[in-house]
Amino acid sequence: MMDQFVFAAEVVLNGLMTGVMYALVALGFVLIFKASGVFNYAQGVLALFAAMTLVSIQNGQVPFAHLINAALGTQIHHFGWTVPAALAIALTALVMVGLAFLIEKLVLQHLVGQEPIILFMATIGLAYFLEGLGDVMWGADIKTLDVGLPQGISDGIEAATAQWFGYGFFIDRLDLWATLIAVLLVAALVAFAQYTKQGRAMRAVADDHQAALSVGISLRFIWVMVWSIAGFVALVAGIMWGTKSGVQFSLSLIALKALPVLMLGGFTSIPGAIVGGLIIGVGEKLFEFTIGPMVGGATETWFAYVLALIFLVFRPQGLFGERIIERV
Repeated sequence: MMDQFVFAAEVVLNGLMTGVMYALVALGFVLIFKASGVFNYAQGVLALFAAMTLVSIQNGQVPFAHLINAALGTQIHHFGWTVPAALAIALTALVMVGLAFLIEKLVLQHLVGQEPIILFMATIGLAYFLEGLGDVMWGADIKTLDVGLPQGISDGIEAATAQWFGYGFFIDRLDLWATLIAVLLVAALVAFAQYTKQGRAMRAVADDHQAALSVGISLRFIWVMVWSIAGFVALVAGIMWGTKSGVQFSLSLIALKALPVLMLGGFTSIPGAIVGGLIIGVGEKLFEFTIGPMVGGATETWFAYVLALIFLVFRPQGLFGERIIERV
């Protein structure tokens, strides 16, 4: 009995770590939704594009090398130098800000006042465009990302739990760092949204584009700012997931795991994204641990969506979402 309790405790801890990784992706969705009232289908691809750009800058890879070599008959793939991780992250962040400017200039400014479904369809097109651009720009091969974050089992936790329970917990140090970074990121975003002029303007834009414009709020500035922040959040998520599983095109599919997180936490709540991620992470691990052996396993692939469906039936706005009341 004690052994089962100890194993369950380890499962819960690993579920919390996994939930934080889900929440990092969900944060980007919440930011865009709070500013535009639309679900950003491209957020997962933003994480992929940011991770691909980061690892390519680190390795000194020439952008569009395949096109250049095909056109000029050359065999140039790298500049011949490498870039330190901190500088590469800073340069990638600048790239994501520049991408935010381009998205606002070429896409969003033409859709002011449009129905949310129109904006949603625009993000679908943007997602496929960015995925293709990343392929052409940096190549489709799987890349290894290393920014110096510690990985592997935490010896301290293993030693402590072995002393307490007679069994050492396997907790990845990368997950611990992801948790710390996520906590700091959420605290900063909550403070920004609640206590700054720009944060209040962001919420006003989400409520009504035209009304926000009529009181002097620059819609262009707000959208560029929010997409820049979402791009930075995508960069953080891309670093964590890319370090954990490699930078590959399947990385964009992590957005699918963010959907049930958003349904649980609420599309408009930054803390809700974290709480929803933790619930999904712990829930799917515990369900696999307790029920999985009875049903043949592989419950982690569908548990989150079933739980999200239950929440949609009984609490559509999520745990922390705002209840929308429309008068007719």
